[in-house]
Amino acid sequence: MKAFLSRFVRTVDAVNYRTGRFVIYGIFLMIGILLWSSVSKTFFEPSLWTLEIAQFAMVSYYMLGGPYAMQLGANVRMDLFYGEWSDTRKAQIDAFTVFFLMFYLGVLLHGGLTSLAYSLGHFKGDTYSFFLGLITGYEDVGRLERSPTAWRPYLWPIKLIMCAGVFMMLLQAISELIKDVAKIRGVSL
Repeated sequence: MKAFLSRFVRTVDAVNYRTGRFVIYGIFLMIGILLWSSVSKTFFEPSLWTLEIAQFAMVSYYMLGGPYAMQLGANVRMDLFYGEWSDTRKAQIDAFTVFFLMFYLGVLLHGGLTSLAYSLGHFKGDTYSFFLGLITGYEDVGRLERSPTAWRPYLWPIKLIMCAGVFMMLLQAISELIKDVAKIRGVSL
């Protein structure tokens, strides 16, 4: 069991680390999009797509970078008490509070998958059976949801990225729980 948990932690940490290191450069993409937006509004015809694509880039940056930030401990904490505690005490508190995060992420993932199914044209029935049907070929994609703006991009790609980010964050939370329990027990992974 220890080998499985150790492999799980190493795999999740490696995937989230590499994804985070790749996504970190998305800030340059956002800068480029917003720079083009400013230039086109000043000197040319304003582009319809710039604001919305900048929002999509920011969502991708935030959602896919979240597990990386969690892994590095770069998330915001209330250090009034936490900073003075021993590593074991911190691990105990983190092992308790991570369940609230996992519950929240589970609810968020369920809502995200429901919204993704809607954007793929599934308007009735069970969301999970729809995705299973897509995989097995018993379901077809319906009328794809589009943004109500003038540019009208499809929304399923960004919803898919959001669901992937929440899922990766959930896996990272489980990895952090395993590391905290190992630290409490004095076991190394």
